[in-house]
Amino acid sequence: MWLALGSNLGDRAGYLEAARAALPEGGIKVTRASRVQETEPVGIREQPQFLNQVLEVETSLEPRPLLDALKGIERRLGRTARERWGPREIDIDILRYNGRVVDEPGLHVPHPELQNRPFLLDLLEEIGAR
Repeated sequence: MWLALGSNLGDRAGYLEAARAALPEGGIKVTRASRVQETEPVGIREQPQFLNQVLEVETSLEPRPLLDALKGIERRLGRTARERWGPREIDIDILRYNGRVVDEPGLHVPHPELQNRPFLLDLLEEIGAR
C-alpha cells in the first residue's frame, strides 16, 4: 500500500521526517520511499509550495484503523484544522491499499484525487508502484 506525505508550513522537510519516524509507532513499516519533491499547491493556489513524498508501507491495519492512525500522527505533529486544500503542517493520505476499493464517509481508496496530481503519479512510478 502507498501513502503520500505533504507539508507546506514551517519546517516542511522536518514535518515529513517526523511523519516517517512516527509511522512505526502506529504499526506502519516503511518499505520504500520516493524522493522528496517540491510542488505547486492544488486547489487554493495562494499558499506556499509543498514538499511531497510517496511511501510504500506495510501494516496489518485495515483501511479505517490505518486512516485513524495517520490522522493521530498528523495531530501529534501539530496539524491544525484549516480550509480544505489549504496550507498544512503535515498531511498523510492513503493513496492505494493493496488493490482494494473503499468508499466510506471520510475514507476513499484509491485516493479520489490521485489521477489529478501528476506529481504523485510520478513519485509512485519512481518506487515501482504502477
